[in-house]
Amino acid sequence: MRFIISLFATLATLAPLSQALQYHGADFSSLVNLEKSGIVYKDSSSAQGAKFETILHNHGVNLARIRIWTSTNDADYSLNYGLALAKRAAAAGMEIFVDLHYSDTWADPGKQAIPSSWPKDLASLNTQIYTYTMNLVHSFSAQGTPIKFIEIGNEINSGILWPVGQISANGYSGLSELLHSAASGVRAASSSTKIMIHLANGWDSSAVSSFYSQVFLQGKLSTSDVDVMGFSFYPFYGTGATLNNLKSSLQNIINKYGKDVMVVETDWPTSCSGVALSEPSVPISAAGQSTWVADIRNVLSGLSGGHGLGIVYWEPGWVGNANLGSSCADTLLVDSSGNTRSSISMFSSSM
Repeated sequence: MRFIISLFATLATLAPLSQALQYHGADFSSLVNLEKSGIVYKDSSSAQGAKFETILHNHGVNLARIRIWTSTNDADYSLNYGLALAKRAAAAGMEIFVDLHYSDTWADPGKQAIPSSWPKDLASLNTQIYTYTMNLVHSFSAQGTPIKFIEIGNEINSGILWPVGQISANGYSGLSELLHSAASGVRAASSSTKIMIHLANGWDSSAVSSFYSQVFLQGKLSTSDVDVMGFSFYPFYGTGATLNNLKSSLQNIINKYGKDVMVVETDWPTSCSGVALSEPSVPISAAGQSTWVADIRNVLSGLSGGHGLGIVYWEPGWVGNANLGSSCADTLLVDSSGNTRSSISMFSSSM
């Protein structure tokens, strides 16, 4: 018996154990605009309607991802809009995760336009992005909602602030310089805020490795400027977005840089036709949404060194925009009337 107990103890010290994720989040940046349009959210415990952030937190969400554009219009995710939403998220019990687009509108691998009021040369943009980022981080801290994580650019595979920081136009040098300036702005404002680089297609190991092997440049962006590597992982933009590819890609980048990683954008459809999904064994349904997120969670929790921090579901309640830009008709965790689907419980099982 002693031998058996000793053997199990030895195996326990040798076998890598899956780590529980620290964060399960939701990006519900559109919430206030949706409420202004008359949307009301309900679940089984709040039949008369409840604040969506409260529903999410009651089901396990502990991180609110909030996008901010450089627009001054609240309908376009202004700083003031983001600050107000952060107050609500914090009051509901969530930590704050800010997604800076550094643009007046959507920024992603296909578009990264310089804000209309910003300068257009590299030297001036370095000053602008430093000051803007520093002041923004200060603003969140000043109202009592300090930022836990901040993305210095959204899905920046092709660079930021085009054409100055566009890789295809000017290589990695300008981008590296601008990212260092942004990171320096965060550090000047807060020693506790974690800085994140966010790339699309986190499953594509070759592209991810190529980006990071070129963006760190002497005297510009350094590995110490980056705390977390964040990735989007969607099942409908390419059949290569498999769970195995995600695991391999994330583990490879962890092996090289030793950074924490997160999947900061994902979703799964309840309605989708004519689209080849990357994991066809997962059902197209609310149950499939829960399976998809659980599978990603398992990938993250199995990464070495506990470097998998968390997962964020993108815009679970955007009624009226249910496809969220994908080829699938509906990827929400609520129906068209704002009633939660059974998949809302995916968060509770993730902690």
